[in-house]
Amino acid sequence: MPYPELILKGKKAKDAAYQLGHLSSQVKDKALEAMAEALIAKEDEILAANALDVESGRKKGLSKALLDRLLLTPKRIEDMAEGLYALVGLADPIGEVVHQWKRPNGLEIGQVRVPLGVVGIIYEARPNVTVDAAGLCIKTGNAVLLRGGSEAIRSNMTITRIIAEAAEQAGIPANSIQLIETTDREAAQEMMKMNEYLDVLIPRGGAGLIQTVVKNATVPVIETGVGNCHVYVDSDADLEMAEKIVINAKTHRPGVCNAMETLLVHKDVAKKFLPQVSNRLMNLEVELRGCPRSVAIVPGIKEATDEDYETEFLDLILAIRIVNTFDEALDHIRRYGSGHTEAIVTNNYSLARQFTRRVDAAAVYVNASTRFTDGFQYGLGAEIGISTQKLHARGPMGLKELTTIKYVCYGDGQTRE
Repeated sequence: MPYPELILKGKKAKDAAYQLGHLSSQVKDKALEAMAEALIAKEDEILAANALDVESGRKKGLSKALLDRLLLTPKRIEDMAEGLYALVGLADPIGEVVHQWKRPNGLEIGQVRVPLGVVGIIYEARPNVTVDAAGLCIKTGNAVLLRGGSEAIRSNMTITRIIAEAAEQAGIPANSIQLIETTDREAAQEMMKMNEYLDVLIPRGGAGLIQTVVKNATVPVIETGVGNCHVYVDSDADLEMAEKIVINAKTHRPGVCNAMETLLVHKDVAKKFLPQVSNRLMNLEVELRGCPRSVAIVPGIKEATDEDYETEFLDLILAIRIVNTFDEALDHIRRYGSGHTEAIVTNNYSLARQFTRRVDAAAVYVNASTRFTDGFQYGLGAEIGISTQKLHARGPMGLKELTTIKYVCYGDGQTRE
């Protein structure tokens, strides 16, 4: 392994995890509060580092949406701190007895929640992930080894130093929160094979990053998925409601994984709904790419390709398709969806129930924006990501998803015959 930093920090993280896993809830909560207070107190320092990252990103030609993901503001720093305070108010899952039973021979068997150990996070240009990941890991007794994208390196280094110092002063073992400062891609590749030090690896970012980690990692991976999300406007939809949902799902924050990427509209309402919603979207600088029938209804928009329907744009770009039936909408979602978040707008109760049963995704919505697929919005506090896989965790990954179980068995001299 050509990067001594990885080995050194991996060893330190493993040692820290051993101590961290046995700390009381009171000590961990005190540390979370100290981390939140430090973010607010040192806001100017964080913003100065972030400004350098944003300026560098502009020079590199990052898209408007990616720059938005990179940008920190006083409000966003306040939100990061609020996420940590929210964790304090949540029950500590460590030590929870999940299930307990007694065997005929008198042996008492229990399943108890314990930390995973050392959690590695590889992520892209979102400095808030640094805080979210660290907070969740501290609350659950896990040490965390962070590897952010080069675009946010100054922001991440500053934030990590601030919250790690605050946590340590509050009683958390040193090196419980560490950042890999080497930005070489080869370092990320090496991190994916640190089985000796990492218990699990979680990628957060675009399709390229996630697939690279899934294909190359020997460390167990929890896959946080690409968000190719759809909103289907049914023939029985309240069109005023549908318009609000579509505008919010696409434009509220287009660079995040729960933003809508494709709008599906039933043919019976397309002529009435599409012109109005398209006009509003274009006024908000959204580039529209539609099927031939959409182009006929809304002249001047680009014609969509199969690639457009497959793409997580993470930008102010929207694919549109008119469908003949509810089943055709489901077929489109099944073919192109990424299993992240799907929504239907309808007043038809039966169709709504069918949608929630038949759509295979981590989150499905009836008459609400896709933008709510978020740990904080679900009342889980901060989240480590949205898992689109089906083993261990699915959907927003909060506290319990960062734990595993241990069997604890009590006897009074039983032996096996």
